[in-house]
Amino acid sequence: MPSPKKGKAALVAATLLVALVTGIGSAFAGDASRPESAGASAKGTRSDLNRALDAVMAAPDAPPGMSVLINRNGKSEYFRRGVADVATGRLPGRKLQVRIASVAKAFNGAIALRLVSSGKLRLGDTIGELLPGLLPNAKQVTLGDVLQHTGGLADYIKNQEFIDHIQADPAGYIGPREVVSFVKDEPLEFKPGSRYKYSDTDNFVAGLMAERVTGIPYERLVKRRMGRLAKLKSTVLPKTVAMPHPFMHGYDVVPGQPPTDISEFLNPAGAWASGGIVSTLPDLGRFFRSYVGGKLFGSKVTGKQREWVAGESDPPGPGVNVAGLGLFRYRTHCGTVFGHTGSFPGYRAFAASTADGKRSIAFVASAQSAPSLGKTPATARIRRAQVAAVCRALR
Repeated sequence: MPSPKKGKAALVAATLLVALVTGIGSAFAGDASRPESAGASAKGTRSDLNRALDAVMAAPDAPPGMSVLINRNGKSEYFRRGVADVATGRLPGRKLQVRIASVAKAFNGAIALRLVSSGKLRLGDTIGELLPGLLPNAKQVTLGDVLQHTGGLADYIKNQEFIDHIQADPAGYIGPREVVSFVKDEPLEFKPGSRYKYSDTDNFVAGLMAERVTGIPYERLVKRRMGRLAKLKSTVLPKTVAMPHPFMHGYDVVPGQPPTDISEFLNPAGAWASGGIVSTLPDLGRFFRSYVGGKLFGSKVTGKQREWVAGESDPPGPGVNVAGLGLFRYRTHCGTVFGHTGSFPGYRAFAASTADGKRSIAFVASAQSAPSLGKTPATARIRRAQVAAVCRALR
């Protein structure tokens, strides 16, 4: 009979496989951007956000803690609920480390598009040219395809051999090329560029392309190159389950049972450039203000990035979602922001900025609470709280 620990390992590993962002959508959609609205009054938006956060915490499957940081024109406002550590009762704090899950895909997009801007990469560079032998059936798929999720690459997360590997050793390290090898012989799901379908394999390919043209490990590109450009202080891509201290603990929540701490249970290497980054709310805000606000690459590249296709992020972000290159547009009744969502065992995250880079939202809950795991009271309430956070930022 398997031990409780091994049983939990299988459960959490399986959770990862279904919950990393799997964007959905089909037909291409043009950009119909509108000027941002001032939204409701300042007092009203603050009350709305507080009520929305209280509603999340009142759900039977509520996360143990929540942390929200809003920045408007250099001034920040912080909201928190619950605890960051159930065992000690420590309160959430804006500078605590968190797993940002598939919000890391925006970092992947920023690194690749920065290299495009500098001439080291082209959106037309193919897997066959830069990564020969990696995916023999996808030699014609381009960097632009993988950043747009229009390449048709099989998703390694759905591969049974990968699932078995993670379940057998959830804390073990697995390298990015080994991850991709699980789908090496899979055929393309459709002709590149013909439709949109999210695949986590896409971000691995983009990360490996960045390594190929720079000669620098992707982990260093995140910490040093992007850290310097966006003035990040606490953002890393770890290779072990250990979280940098201090951190906000992440939990598996089952109504009627004590939450289970799974902060350091599953190795983020299995998500790598697709969702393995650890960061803080201030760093997330700084990154998205730089990324969306045009500080990392020029207007020509930004224009290509914002050739939108129909596709809702998963977990869905606030308002109406459409997908760009490493970025989603979220249009709410209060106005529009650009960012990314994510979920990883123990965490659900959202971060975004206005187009001018002057206002940002960084939002994390300490339980996965993703619709892909089943719709529950907390999943819908978290999305409503994200809308309220956008309205607060755009007041």
